[in-house]
Amino acid sequence: GPALRDAPAAADSARWRRAAAVARYAAEAGAAVVRAADLEARTTTRKGQGDYVTPADREAQRVIVELLAAATPELPVLAEEADPPGPDRREAPIAGWVVDPLDGTTNFARGFPLVGVSVALVEDGEPVAGAVAAPFLGRSWLAHRGGGARDQDGRPLRIAARPVAEAVVATGFPFRLAARRPAYLRMLAEVLARVEDGRRAGAAAIDLALTAQGVFDGFFELGLRPWDVAAGMLLVTEAGGRVSGWDGGGGALASGDVLAGSPAVHAALLEAAAAAGFGVPSV
Repeated sequence: GPALRDAPAAADSARWRRAAAVARYAAEAGAAVVRAADLEARTTTRKGQGDYVTPADREAQRVIVELLAAATPELPVLAEEADPPGPDRREAPIAGWVVDPLDGTTNFARGFPLVGVSVALVEDGEPVAGAVAAPFLGRSWLAHRGGGARDQDGRPLRIAARPVAEAVVATGFPFRLAARRPAYLRMLAEVLARVEDGRRAGAAAIDLALTAQGVFDGFFELGLRPWDVAAGMLLVTEAGGRVSGWDGGGGALASGDVLAGSPAVHAALLEAAAAAGFGVPSV
C-alpha cells in the first residue's frame, strides 16, 4: 500500500535532514577557523593562474573532514585542497561529501570579507543536503532535498519574484579560462541587455546562497568546480529557483557551467545563453 511506497522516501528524507545538520555543523566549524585566522594564515601559495591556497584553507578543511569522518565514516570526502592537487579532479562525485573549505581565497587573502565555506552531500551525482557559511557575515544557509532551505535563524529562504528588467544577477569572470573569455563576454552583454545590473563578488557559494535568499535574482558562471557549487545549487532549488547548465540541460555540477535563478530570471539567462551561442534552451 501507500505506506510501504512512502517508507523509502521517508527514510531518505530523514537521512538528508540529518546530513544537512551535519553539513551545517561542519561548515560553521570551518567558518570559525577562517574567522580566527591571523594574517599569517592569509599568506597565499599559488596553485595556478588565479588559484591560491592559504594555511586557513588547509586548517578549515582538516577540521571539516575530521567532523564528517566522525559523523559519517562510511562516506568519502572530495575536498578542494585534498591530494592529489590538479585540475583532473573536477568530475563530480557520484556519492559522498563535497567540501570547499574556503571559497573566495583571493578575497580572503586581500581582506575582502566575501568568502564562504561549503559542505554538501551528493547522491547519484546530485546534491541532496548541504550548507554554506559566510564567516565574516555571521550568516549560514542550509537545505536538504524536499525539505526547503533555511537561514541560520531557521527562516525559510524564498527565491525573489522581481521582474527580469529589475533583476540583479551575480556572476564570476572566467579568469582561469582564457579560451572561454570571448564567449563569456558575449553572454555578459546578452545578460546586461535583459536585467537591471550585475554583481561580481568572487565566491560562487555565497552568490548562490544570496540568490536562494532573494538578495540576488540569479547567477551565471563557467568552469566552476563541484565543491564551489554543490551546496549552493541545492539552496537555490529548495528555495523555489531553477538550476541548469548553460545549454538548459542537467549536469551543471559535473560541467561546472551553471545558470541559476528565479524561474523568470533563469529563463532569461537561458535565452541570453542561446543568443550568445551556448546550445539551445530546452522548453
